[in-house]
Amino acid sequence: MIKTSSRLLAGAALAIVPLLGLAGVASADTQSVNYSCQGKAAGQTTNTSLSQNVDSTAPATVAPGGALTITLAPEVNTVPTQAGSFSVKSVKNLTLAVPIPANATLVSFSLSGGSGIGSASVAQVGNNIVTSVTGPINGGAQFQLPALTLNLTAGDSGTITTTLAGTSFTDAGLKFTTTVSVFGFPIDAPTSCFPSPAPTLTSTTIGS
Repeated sequence: MIKTSSRLLAGAALAIVPLLGLAGVASADTQSVNYSCQGKAAGQTTNTSLSQNVDSTAPATVAPGGALTITLAPEVNTVPTQAGSFSVKSVKNLTLAVPIPANATLVSFSLSGGSGIGSASVAQVGNNIVTSVTGPINGGAQFQLPALTLNLTAGDSGTITTTLAGTSFTDAGLKFTTTVSVFGFPIDAPTSCFPSPAPTLTSTTIGS
């Protein structure tokens, strides 16, 4: 039987982290968001970064008390098949959090589209709207995360801005688990990420 050290297994799992950037649909406004990430497996911790393009649509202005809709939509992406010399088995249990904007009241939220991701759900968790994807999404497979739509009522004044949640590894806005195969041994690397810096995805001015 081949013996593989826990450090080798952990290193293989953590090597996948920087390969998981999500691309955005070309539309009204597409931004590249940088995430700082930390993965942990078999007692080893690795820090890295990834980039994620986010396509955002929102009105430039809205009347006080008026209704507005904001949509954030990723595009088709592909899970890599390799992490260095190791095979990627799958990605699973991905969550992405979006804060409820200030100067507005949340009316409703929903997901639309998405493919190759297993089941998807969305829920309000505190002051965040969290999209959850179960997977698993196999290495080499294409997938598309669902678009998130927020329906809001504007406040009396100010600016309504959207961003992505997360301020630290312990207050992560993006989480996922990658499973890699090392000499036939599967190992999971739970990973926590936060945007650095936090982006302004949309900005809507409240005015008459």
